[in-house]
Amino acid sequence: MTTFDDRENAYENKFAHDAELNFKAEARCNKLLAIWAAEKLGKNEDETKAYITEVIKSDFEEAGHDDVIRKVAGDLGGASSEDEVRAKRAEFIIVAREQVLSEA
Repeated sequence: MTTFDDRENAYENKFAHDAELNFKAEARCNKLLAIWAAEKLGKNEDETKAYITEVIKSDFEEAGHDDVIRKVAGDLGGASSEDEVRAKRAEFIIVAREQVLSEA
């Protein structure tokens, strides 16, 4: 195997690792957002667990995170606007990335 092949394999491995970390961070962010929304909605522990699952599943409806924001904002009704939910998600993605990187 040549040095070029080694470098190519290393790059591919890094790309895969980074993609996995990003996926985990996005899922963690959705969980944190769901917990925040569940608290605002006054859900109990079991309802919160079920709601977390709903929010995470909603992320698979379309590419990006707009589907999650629409779901959470819709569930909150007038309690929070899409802009507030979007701002909370921006806060949570930073926290989620730090958590995922600290576990890696």
